[in-house]
Amino acid sequence: MAPTIKFGTDGWRGIIAEDFTFENVRVCAQAVANYLHAHGINSQGLLIGYDTRFASEDFADAVAEVIAANGIKVYLNPKEAPTPVISYAIVVKRAAGAVIITASHNPAIWNGFKYKPEYAGSASPEVTTELEGYIEQILAGGEIKRLPLSDGLEQGLIEYYDPAPVYLSHIAEMVNLERIRQAGLKIAVDSMYGSGAGYFNELLTGGSTEVIEINSERNPLFPGVRPEPIAQNLTKLSEMVREIKADIGLATDGDADRIGPLDENGFFITPLQVFALLALYLLEVRGERGAIVKSITTTDMVYRLGELFSVPVYETLVGFKYLGPLMIAENALIGGEESGGFGFRGHIPERDGILAGLYLLDLMVRMDKKPSELIEYLYEKVGPHYYERTDLNFPSEKREAIVQRLDQLKPGQIDNTEVASIDTSDGFRFRLSDGSWLLIRLSGTEPLLRIYAESDSPAHVERLLEAGKELAGI
Repeated sequence: MAPTIKFGTDGWRGIIAEDFTFENVRVCAQAVANYLHAHGINSQGLLIGYDTRFASEDFADAVAEVIAANGIKVYLNPKEAPTPVISYAIVVKRAAGAVIITASHNPAIWNGFKYKPEYAGSASPEVTTELEGYIEQILAGGEIKRLPLSDGLEQGLIEYYDPAPVYLSHIAEMVNLERIRQAGLKIAVDSMYGSGAGYFNELLTGGSTEVIEINSERNPLFPGVRPEPIAQNLTKLSEMVREIKADIGLATDGDADRIGPLDENGFFITPLQVFALLALYLLEVRGERGAIVKSITTTDMVYRLGELFSVPVYETLVGFKYLGPLMIAENALIGGEESGGFGFRGHIPERDGILAGLYLLDLMVRMDKKPSELIEYLYEKVGPHYYERTDLNFPSEKREAIVQRLDQLKPGQIDNTEVASIDTSDGFRFRLSDGSWLLIRLSGTEPLLRIYAESDSPAHVERLLEAGKELAGI
């Protein structure tokens, strides 16, 4: 049994059979049950869902047995489903929350345990701290209750529930699907062997628009690629876009809460560009108003949009566990982070790659522009902004040494440009006098050092990334 189980930016993740074991998953499930009883919301029931990873359904069954043994009604997914689909069902069922077995975009040897509270978003730091407290107590010898799945079903404590129909119905209220169906678009979709498979086709079938999907079958090995919709993982989709002359390519990650689009030429549209385009769509095309909430890792373009449309922009630490609560507090129009996750008012304070993709399609249709033309239009409003991120693996035991090195950094210049300010609230961000920025940050879920940069030219971005590697000593 692992000595510690810690929740990162969104849940606890571990390597299957090493630390992500049935025993540890049951520990987490018992902690959730303790949390629900402590807050008096145990009578509201709990949703349990899972993705397409190895044995995810079996881990979900293990969670269901523990939750039911604690006298809490379980709504168990009968098949894999995207995280936002399960999260939206919390609202519909007025449940106490959901447990989702998923490691999102991590490599195939990982799986994970997410808890979504009753507000249907990522668990806040306060919630995860409390859960970790219960976990420590259980690991120290606390009781884990279990009720066999068959007994739970027979007693009515466990009930199979498919969250997809209510989600699909709700999405039809969020965006005019018929307008997209009749637009005659050719859409290439890469589900990356994840739980988002089939959703764009289901929502957009029946008109002149055509959806062509790849990697839609379940394959827990995620052959040849990790299920993260970033440029280097989308070469197959890029080739397909060019081959079939698609209008756009859309990729969703392992649990479909993130989106990674390609333009009509097969070129990757960065998450920062996507965020700004989605904000522009809501503000200009739909004429809506409301706050924009961004993570520290994402684009300054939304600050310019905030000025243009007279809406406030708020910045948080990385993770929807920070963005979601602020979106609720401010009734924000949109929240977004650099990893390709975007949440929207009127839906859930949570990432949804499917809805984000549909909004991009609606933007194309309503403005009658191809994706590359939309980016040109965006730059006419906010100026050119280019961005890139590089990920560097490191041995886990070197984490502390890397942090100590970064803590001591106080550069006066980076790439011959004056450092205007240094922000260490979440990683190490260096704002430069020319408006560019460089951020060096350790992943909260795996041994990765991420280096981010945004500037007004691709060449400057590349130089900043190289400078970041030198500063980190990797």
